[in-house]
Amino acid sequence: MSTLPRDFRLFLAATFAFGFSQSLVDSTFNNFLNETFFISDWQRGFLELPRELPGFLVVFFAAIFFFLCSRRLAFVANLLCAFGILLIGFGSPSFPVMLIWLFIFSIGQHLFIPLNQSIGMELAYEGQKGRRLGQFSAVANLAMILGSFAIFLGFKFFHLTFQISYAIAFLGFLTVAVLLYRMKKDQPYTARSKFQLRREYKLFYWLNILYGTRKQLFLTFAPWVLVTVFHQKTQVLATLLTIGGVLGIFFKPLIGWAIDKLGERFILTSEAALLIVVCLGYGYSRVLFSETTALWVTSSCLIADQLLLSAGMARATYLQKIAVRPEDVTQTLTMGVTIDHIFSISVALLGGLIWVKWGYQYVFLLGAAIAVLNFFSALRVKTK
Repeated sequence: MSTLPRDFRLFLAATFAFGFSQSLVDSTFNNFLNETFFISDWQRGFLELPRELPGFLVVFFAAIFFFLCSRRLAFVANLLCAFGILLIGFGSPSFPVMLIWLFIFSIGQHLFIPLNQSIGMELAYEGQKGRRLGQFSAVANLAMILGSFAIFLGFKFFHLTFQISYAIAFLGFLTVAVLLYRMKKDQPYTARSKFQLRREYKLFYWLNILYGTRKQLFLTFAPWVLVTVFHQKTQVLATLLTIGGVLGIFFKPLIGWAIDKLGERFILTSEAALLIVVCLGYGYSRVLFSETTALWVTSSCLIADQLLLSAGMARATYLQKIAVRPEDVTQTLTMGVTIDHIFSISVALLGGLIWVKWGYQYVFLLGAAIAVLNFFSALRVKTK
C-alpha cells in the first residue's frame, strides 16, 4: 500500500467506506419501510419516483456545480448521502416526510455513480481500465460483506435498530467525503459541456436505458418479493447480500479482467443471456417448485443478479474506448444516468401497477423481455 500513489490510496479507502455505508442501507431499507410505515405494494413502487428522480436530474445538478472538479463534486455528493440517511433515520415522523430525506440522499447517490467510475478509470494504466474498475469493485464488495454481516449480527443478537444503523452509515458517508476532499483537485468542465448529447454515443445511451430498467426491477422488486411473498426478515436479506459480496470479491476482478481480454460485447451479451434466466427464476420459481425450493431459487437469483450488476463496468470501459475527447467520459456517464432514469422511474411505477393488477410474476416477465432486447442490442457493440 505504501508504494501506491497517494490519490489511489485515498480513493481505495473511500471506496471501502462507501461500500460499507451503502451496505448498511441496502440490507435494512426494505424492512425499514415495511416495519415502520407498513406500506402497500403500490406505495413501494411509487416510492421509486422520489428515489430515482434525482437520477434523471443528475445532469442538471452536475451543471449547477459546474465550478467544482469531479473529485470535489464527489465530496459534495457524499455529504448529501450522509445527511440524507441521518434524517431518514431520525427525522421521519411520517412516510411523506421520509420521502423528502430520501430525495436528498438519492441526489448524493446518483451524483456519485458516474464520478465513481470516471475517477476509478483516471487512476488506471492504459489497457487496464476494466481490471482497475474490477479491483475497486472488489474492495467495495469486501466492505459490503462487513456491512451486511454487521447488520446480520446486530439484528439477530444485539437488538440493533434501524436508527443506529443509519447513524453508522452517516459516519461512513462523512468519512468518504473527507477522503475524497483530500484527493488532488482536477480540472472542472464548463456547464455547457455537461448538457451535450453526441451522436457517436447513441448505442451507449441505449444500453444505459436498458440497464436502468433492468436495474430498477432488481432494486425495487427483487428484495420486495423476499420480504412480502416469502416473508423473510432483515437478517435473511443481509445474509444474501453478504454471500453475494463474498462471491463478488473474486467475481468482479474476473469480470474486469474479462473486459480487457475478451471485450465489452462478450460481457454484455453474456450478462443479458443470464438475466433472462434470473428474471424467470424470480417470477416463476413458486409456480414450478415447492415453497422451500422456490425460496432457495429466488435467493440464488438475488445473489446472481447482484453479481451481474458488475457488468456495468463494461459500459463504462466501452464509452472510454469510443470517446471522441477524454473530457467526454465523465459528462457522458452523467448524461447516461439521466437518460436511463427517465425509463427506470417509469418501469418502477409500471411494475407497481402490474404487481397489483396481475401479480409479481408479470413484473419479472417484463424484466425477461428487457433482457432479450438487451442481448440483441449488446451484439452491436464494437471497439477498436
